[in-house]
Amino acid sequence: AESGEDAIAFCPDSGYAANVELAEAVEPSLRSAATQGLRKVATPGKTSIRNVSEFLGVHPQQILKTLIVWGKEGLVALLLRGDHELNLAKTGKLNLLSSPLRMATPEEINSALTAPTSDFGRMEIVLGESEAQAVQRDSLNRQAALEKVANVTGYIGPVGLTIPIMADRAVASMSDFVCGANEDGYHYTGVNFGRDLPLPELVDIRNVLPGDASPDGKGQLQICRGIEVGHIFQLRTKYSAAMNAAYRDEKGEMVAMEMGCYGIGVSRIVGAAIEQGNDERGIIFPRAMAPFELALIPIGFAKNELVRNTAMQLYAELRDAGIDVLLDDRDERPGVLFADNELVGIPHRIVISERGLKQGQLEYQGRTDENSRLIDLQGAVDNIKSMVCD
Repeated sequence: AESGEDAIAFCPDSGYAANVELAEAVEPSLRSAATQGLRKVATPGKTSIRNVSEFLGVHPQQILKTLIVWGKEGLVALLLRGDHELNLAKTGKLNLLSSPLRMATPEEINSALTAPTSDFGRMEIVLGESEAQAVQRDSLNRQAALEKVANVTGYIGPVGLTIPIMADRAVASMSDFVCGANEDGYHYTGVNFGRDLPLPELVDIRNVLPGDASPDGKGQLQICRGIEVGHIFQLRTKYSAAMNAAYRDEKGEMVAMEMGCYGIGVSRIVGAAIEQGNDERGIIFPRAMAPFELALIPIGFAKNELVRNTAMQLYAELRDAGIDVLLDDRDERPGVLFADNELVGIPHRIVISERGLKQGQLEYQGRTDENSRLIDLQGAVDNIKSMVCD
């Protein structure tokens, strides 16, 4: 659903699908051999990925960006390809990093490293919360701040860094790349792993992109929008252990219960149903969700006694038969009455008109039917009930 708030990674050639926050970025292809030598080049005032890319004439995917975060024992450098974005959920699960994880401030970086961080600005981003907390805790502000950091290289780079380094998997396939030279106004070009610096520990810390290989190996990923109608949280034994909720297994040993919680977003179901069922005339609700099962539309209700009496009698009989029916007795033109009932997605419609009654007939049309058809007034309730309940 394009109106959905979630980004979904899926493979059209298989059954794989996952939120972008959790979709795995698989191991990259092999790294090409080095063709350039290491060079330090002047890049005055060029601190963003875009500026460096334009100044040096290289694609962002040839630039390595370095983010400095706090680990459990000090600062840690995270390496990402220039066109990739850091994934909050994945990064927050790394054991080496602090919990909750946060980005280092410019002052903390400058006190530990020699590279300036002029474009980082004063910001602190808390990462590593549970997915539920991450959604609830001013996530929009955090993501905006994170994107600002993620798109800025400053002049920090991994060459010569003495702090621990962790690199996204995609970084392993980079060769002849550009990175900060840890000196104000300079970048390195022609950087290669093995020759200029060791290959760091590889981790999955980026958002997947369209065209990435599917984790199940059966095609390529595409990205679409989606509505989260329901969710499942795997709690494991976190709470059962704390509450001493245990059972005795087949060996007679006490074991903490496995726990999970499941939820359905009731209000989101409406939006999802409308996204899945609609046309140029409005909503096409399934019977169970429609505001009414049947719309009873009398033409000239206020002016024609025969139409009015028939409508009231039929309305009462349909209600007695257990059908949830709307009697639209507004003094409006037929076209307005039809359009309004189609707009709100009522599955069935019966029209009562003087001309039809003189022939002993009513006009029926289903919400998805192209044309209406006539049914006999005699036995109409049983006929309508069979159609509504079909």
